[in-house]
Amino acid sequence: MGNPFFVKMFIRDNHLDALELLLTRQSTPRLTQPAPSPIELQHILDAATRAPDHAGLTPWEFIIAEDDGLARLGDIFVSALKAKGADEDLIVKAKNMPLRAPMVITVVAKVTEHPKVPELEQHLAAGCAVMAMQQAAFAQGLGGIWRTGELAFDANVHQLLGLEQQDQIVGFLYLGTPALSAPTKTLKDGMTFARYL
Repeated sequence: MGNPFFVKMFIRDNHLDALELLLTRQSTPRLTQPAPSPIELQHILDAATRAPDHAGLTPWEFIIAEDDGLARLGDIFVSALKAKGADEDLIVKAKNMPLRAPMVITVVAKVTEHPKVPELEQHLAAGCAVMAMQQAAFAQGLGGIWRTGELAFDANVHQLLGLEQQDQIVGFLYLGTPALSAPTKTLKDGMTFARYL
């Protein structure tokens, strides 16, 4: 295993890197090619499966849109909005929404009935998976932004994606390479939101 001191320092350095990642996290809305490579995507998806998961239900599904899949996702948005009678400007905007990044992963909470794990916990688990995926992307030098909006809750979008009635989209994770380097936002003091019992 090598020098125990070296191993300890290596773990410590990785710990500091992980903390820096958490403390500097921010969305990257302007994304361009390239999309995550196959190995980068594997890391992103593997990180998602490490999210807290009460009873090991793995209550998530990841629907990946890339290349032609982005246009198909846009067509799904258009069909859903047309069914609701949306105006043409909104329909055109929705068609182009997935094209704002080279990859979009629709993250779905796949809810199953369980005596000890309520629906909310399963939604939260899928949400934690999105956060883990975004952090894994950042750790590899990629950018990403977690979007929702009304289409995440649209029954027609759910149907066109082949979801079950109890399923819920918890986010559209847009991934790619940052188009520009944005300054890190000021860190909010977490203690201002805390209180002791």
